[in-house]
Amino acid sequence: MTIETNNAILELLLTEKEDLLSEWNEKILINKDDPFKDKIKDNGNAMFQLIIQFLIKDGDELEEYIQKLAYSVAEQRVKAEINIGDFVYNVNLGRTIVLDILNRSEIHFHELQRQYERIGYCFDKFLYHAVSRYTDAKDQIIKEKTQFIDSTHKDRLTLLGQMTSSFIHEFRNPLTSVQGFIQLLKSENPTMKYLDIISNELEQLNFRISQFLLLSKKELIGKEKITFSLNELIDEVLIFLYPSILDGKVKILQDMNEDIYLNGYADEIRQVFINIIFNAIDVLTQYRSDPVIHIKSKWTPEGHIKLDIANNGPRIPEHLVSSIFEPFVTTKTLGTGLGLFVCREIIEKHQGTLTCDTESDWTVFSIILPTEKQTKGKG
Repeated sequence: MTIETNNAILELLLTEKEDLLSEWNEKILINKDDPFKDKIKDNGNAMFQLIIQFLIKDGDELEEYIQKLAYSVAEQRVKAEINIGDFVYNVNLGRTIVLDILNRSEIHFHELQRQYERIGYCFDKFLYHAVSRYTDAKDQIIKEKTQFIDSTHKDRLTLLGQMTSSFIHEFRNPLTSVQGFIQLLKSENPTMKYLDIISNELEQLNFRISQFLLLSKKELIGKEKITFSLNELIDEVLIFLYPSILDGKVKILQDMNEDIYLNGYADEIRQVFINIIFNAIDVLTQYRSDPVIHIKSKWTPEGHIKLDIANNGPRIPEHLVSSIFEPFVTTKTLGTGLGLFVCREIIEKHQGTLTCDTESDWTVFSIILPTEKQTKGKG
């Protein structure tokens, strides 16, 4: 390309500058709430000047200026919270208008070829730096928000633990007294009606209280781990829940391995079983006329025991399965969303895992725990 041709191109663009920027301003996408909308015209003018410089000087000398302008505009777009697609559209619109002006000139296409490439490179580089900066800034904002949410979430759980520990310890004292007087009434009046029901309801209330206490971690003070029978613990839980099982007409199936022994806090593991089985009863009585809960155990290849508690209730929605063990997540209208969260905390504290698998016919809660001792016949 001759110097004359290059000068002709520069003169053409400078002559058409006002019309070019005016057309661009009329066609670009601008959000009325954009706090930087008054600077968009200035950005367009800066881009035009950069193109002029790019046609005059060596492109390598202008790389830093392209990046600087791109970063400045990208940060404005982040603060404006606009759709990045609108921004890319506006930049490419400017490219189209510039090239269209050149196409309408009398300069031969062959002579314009080199300048087409330089202008295209300028726009491409600007977009690359701007979009990269925009994406990085957005990712950082998301990261900071996530950290803030996580921090707030943990603070809320800490506060909950402190509040429940203080309040429920005070609440449990009169509850213990009530339970004692119920036992006294039963011994003095063995034929009095409803005492068993009252006693059972108080046991349920005491269980719920224990769930909250576990969040405060203060329940562990003074407690020691013991070795206990898994099969016996399951039988105790089923006896405890018998009134609910009977009322819901739930069929209980058991397929338990030979007696297995665990080492840990038996009352906490008991709470896990009660919670999972009671939740299943609650769901089944609402949705099934033939409710079934199937409890079975088997050995894992690693020598741990796996306990499956399955029910033939409705499938858990897919969007809840991944978060069902998170605190404050519940499918119940009046639920706290802490039951399964506490269950997972207990199982993990015992070096185990708690998972959920749900299909159209069965929902299975699987617990894997290390055993204290293994009986003969393990397979």
